[in-house]
Amino acid sequence: MTVHTLRLDHLVVSARTLDEGSQYVADALGVAPSGGGSHPLMRTSNRLLNLWGGVYLEVIAIDPDAPEPADGTARPRLFALDDPAVAARLESGPYLSHWVARVERPKDLARWQAQYPERIPPIVPMTRGDFTWGLSVPDDGAFPSWQHAGDGIVPTLIQWDTALHPTERLPESGIALKTLSAMHPQADLIAAHLDWLGAAPLIRLTATDGAPALVAEFETPGGLRTLK
Repeated sequence: MTVHTLRLDHLVVSARTLDEGSQYVADALGVAPSGGGSHPLMRTSNRLLNLWGGVYLEVIAIDPDAPEPADGTARPRLFALDDPAVAARLESGPYLSHWVARVERPKDLARWQAQYPERIPPIVPMTRGDFTWGLSVPDDGAFPSWQHAGDGIVPTLIQWDTALHPTERLPESGIALKTLSAMHPQADLIAAHLDWLGAAPLIRLTATDGAPALVAEFETPGGLRTLK
């Protein structure tokens, strides 16, 4: 079992378009995400909302202006955005799809992944503007999983290479994440993996007979709000 712990880095709201996702967050929390940019490798783009304590919320969508590689070697987009099931779900609107946990130095994420490739997806170098980071992304672009259980509940791992974290450039929102909860039919299996990762303290996980789901509760200037 690993002995380190991780930090919550950001939450992910998936959407068909950034405008749809931003409006969904604004309606739920009272503040719209802003800023962000494009991820050239993944052909996605995002907008961000600063939360208290070095955490942020990301709205992500397929970038309609991203060119396809001329040699036809485009890799699947991250966070399962190319998955037909996810695309079908997004027809009904944006949703809280995923969360990302931060691996802080001196622990090296790439070295950790090389030691346990069966547990941690490959680390992909990513860029957005002058930010650079490594992100654990399965080769097929699916959500991370453990023994075929995941569905957005097993976190993606991130390690920032730049000195500044995105929250240090985002405007204050007056919003704080209170709780992050998840429901999954294979909660025991996922709980054991979260414990191994050092991520178990970051999320409340319970079993369900229904579909996997994430729910985040926020303290906002307008009172307690929920995003799911």
